[in-house]
Amino acid sequence: MKQRWIVLLTFIILLGLVYGSPVRAETERRIFLLEAEGPLTPAMVEYLERGIRSAENENAEVLIFQFDTPGGQIDHMNRMIQAIRASEVPVVVYIAPRGAIAGSAGLVIVLSAHVAAMAPETAIGASSPVGGQGEDLGETIETKEKEILKAEVRALTTNRGPEAVALAEAAIEEAKAATVGEAFQSGMIDIIADDLDDLLQQLDGFQVELASGVRTLDTTGAEVVEVQQNFIEQLLQTLTNPNIVFILFTVGVQAILIEISSPGGWVAGFIGVVSLALGAYGIGVLPVNWFGLVFIATSFVLFFLDIKAPTHGALTAAGLASFVVGALVLFNSPGTPEFQRVSVPLVIGAAIFTAAGFFIIISFAIRAQRRPVQVGAEALIGQIGRAKADIDPAGKIHVAGELWSAELEEGSPAIQTGERAQVVGVRGLRLLVRSSREDV
Repeated sequence: MKQRWIVLLTFIILLGLVYGSPVRAETERRIFLLEAEGPLTPAMVEYLERGIRSAENENAEVLIFQFDTPGGQIDHMNRMIQAIRASEVPVVVYIAPRGAIAGSAGLVIVLSAHVAAMAPETAIGASSPVGGQGEDLGETIETKEKEILKAEVRALTTNRGPEAVALAEAAIEEAKAATVGEAFQSGMIDIIADDLDDLLQQLDGFQVELASGVRTLDTTGAEVVEVQQNFIEQLLQTLTNPNIVFILFTVGVQAILIEISSPGGWVAGFIGVVSLALGAYGIGVLPVNWFGLVFIATSFVLFFLDIKAPTHGALTAAGLASFVVGALVLFNSPGTPEFQRVSVPLVIGAAIFTAAGFFIIISFAIRAQRRPVQVGAEALIGQIGRAKADIDPAGKIHVAGELWSAELEEGSPAIQTGERAQVVGVRGLRLLVRSSREDV
């Protein structure tokens, strides 16, 4: 009887495993959460696109994209908008935490969301377009860019009312920024939420319009799944930091020059190539003034020349000045946004460090030039050998593994075969020696 109960319980458990899991999966609701901070970059675009794909595959209830951005390039903005508008899962763009902003292109991304939300003490706007290097656009191009952006925000704010449209257009035309309260009152955003829990509570029962139709959100009790940036996305996002790019570029060029100065190794060359490759990605993304590369390249040429033809630091000093000017022109040209500028103390510190490194190399080079010749007969002066034939006044001596003709130094007694002799000079092809009768 006992065995029958055991069999019956086992059968019930197996039925639960087979039929219970699918039922639980069908009723389980998930909310995907993505968090991003910083300027719009290809890495951030890939992160959002990957998160939307994952949410669609899991049939998530909603995807929340929490971000804080000063803005970025229009092409990155357009890719993010296209991903949001094509999403089969409702996308909530949430500007948070407190103090965050949705500046420049970030405004348009917020407007593209199915639900737009902001945390208290946040801001949005200041979306006037600028050039790829942060510079002001020409009048004609600026007018075209503004009109395109205004048309885009009008399309995205169709259901938000005339005040929202006017505020969005003012953000583009006049670089106007709005507080969270102003954005909410105008209808530009839908929700003001203190934190994620408050946002989820307000989203419950909220109706959103997707391409497939109207959907009512049910967020009560749903599981929040945090989608983290993967290693590649984190690396690429880090490489858009101008300070990191500057350090990589500096290390890379210096390592390459070290490899050229002392060929035969591979470590310096490998580090240089990898650093330059990573730095090149960052420079390609950031708004830089390429003319600065001319000064930076000139500085390293001057450093290199000071090694080959030492001028007691004159070329190094000139290279130091050229390095600082080049870095500031490259990253800190007028019009470059503050968040994409390199730190001036970092530039000066790196310049001093680089110049000090080359100064040390120069010192070793000068010392090597002043060092006595260490090859040929002169290198044998002071060494002890043995006479292979009587030296009186001339003979043969074996020293440093070689057999040399030798003659006695003036005043030195004759040296017999097998006796020790010290080399004291060179005369033509002969060594001058004197007796050294100490034991080996």
